[in-house]
Amino acid sequence: MKKDFLTLKDYSKEEIKYLLDLSGKIKKDKNSYSKVLEGKNIAMLFDKHSTRTRLSFEVGIKQLGGNSIYLDSKKLQISRGETYQDTAKIFSAYLDGMVIRTYSQEIVNIFAKYGTIPVINGLTDIYHPCQILADMLTLKEMELLNKDLKFTYVGDSNNVTNSLIIGFSKLGIDITIGCPQKYSPPEEIIKYARNQKEGSKLNLVYDPVKAVSDADVVYTDVWLSMGDEKNKQKLTDLKSFQVNYKLLKYSKEEVKVMHCLPAHRGQEITSEVLDGKNSIVLQQAENRLHAQKALLVYLYAN
Repeated sequence: MKKDFLTLKDYSKEEIKYLLDLSGKIKKDKNSYSKVLEGKNIAMLFDKHSTRTRLSFEVGIKQLGGNSIYLDSKKLQISRGETYQDTAKIFSAYLDGMVIRTYSQEIVNIFAKYGTIPVINGLTDIYHPCQILADMLTLKEMELLNKDLKFTYVGDSNNVTNSLIIGFSKLGIDITIGCPQKYSPPEEIIKYARNQKEGSKLNLVYDPVKAVSDADVVYTDVWLSMGDEKNKQKLTDLKSFQVNYKLLKYSKEEVKVMHCLPAHRGQEITSEVLDGKNSIVLQQAENRLHAQKALLVYLYAN
């Protein structure tokens, strides 16, 4: 039976830990995995602009011995009315797997439902599970991924926030979300996290200073996601949640700052912080490659 990677909801604590361990092994010894995808063809169907997701998957597939095929949906028959269901069946006849980066989660779900090949969610409007695997790997490398971690996300609640909440709830690690109340995570995500058996706490805090108080890690993301660029009111509403050194003085002295990139310097984070000694952003970005290679091996090598 095939296994997809649509959301971290579908993965157990043990599976997530296995992927993180495998990521570390591949990162240390990439040559031992250089032929595991030999003969495999994996398509990358993208509706959204991409730097890290496209590069990390293309390079990762190649380093594992596979072949990647980049597809722009605007140049496929999908754009002329062919259904996603039919496209999924055709892709399954030609390919061994696919990565989808699109707007609606429903599109990813359709490909998974009607296709017979494993599907990876490269990003949708509500989930970004690949990013969170890389984030967890980064925290694990710094020996921070444990139940003592004080982790705060500040800013706009989005696909990254949703996936962080789900992932941390699976591992039993507390997470604080700092944002204006009207930008809180969806109620469905909140309920899901609070119902997990691992016993982690999800704290919603509407004051930025209280949110980052004594934090080990402060994470932020863009305030205006793709497709949301005209929402200028959000910039005003979120202004006090900018990650700058004035705010970080309330966190621990050695606080680590995370951002999934791309960053809008001067909006959600200052250049001083992004480029500063507390930033582990570049390590995060590099780990997209290693975490996704582990995912590719897990789904396609056997």
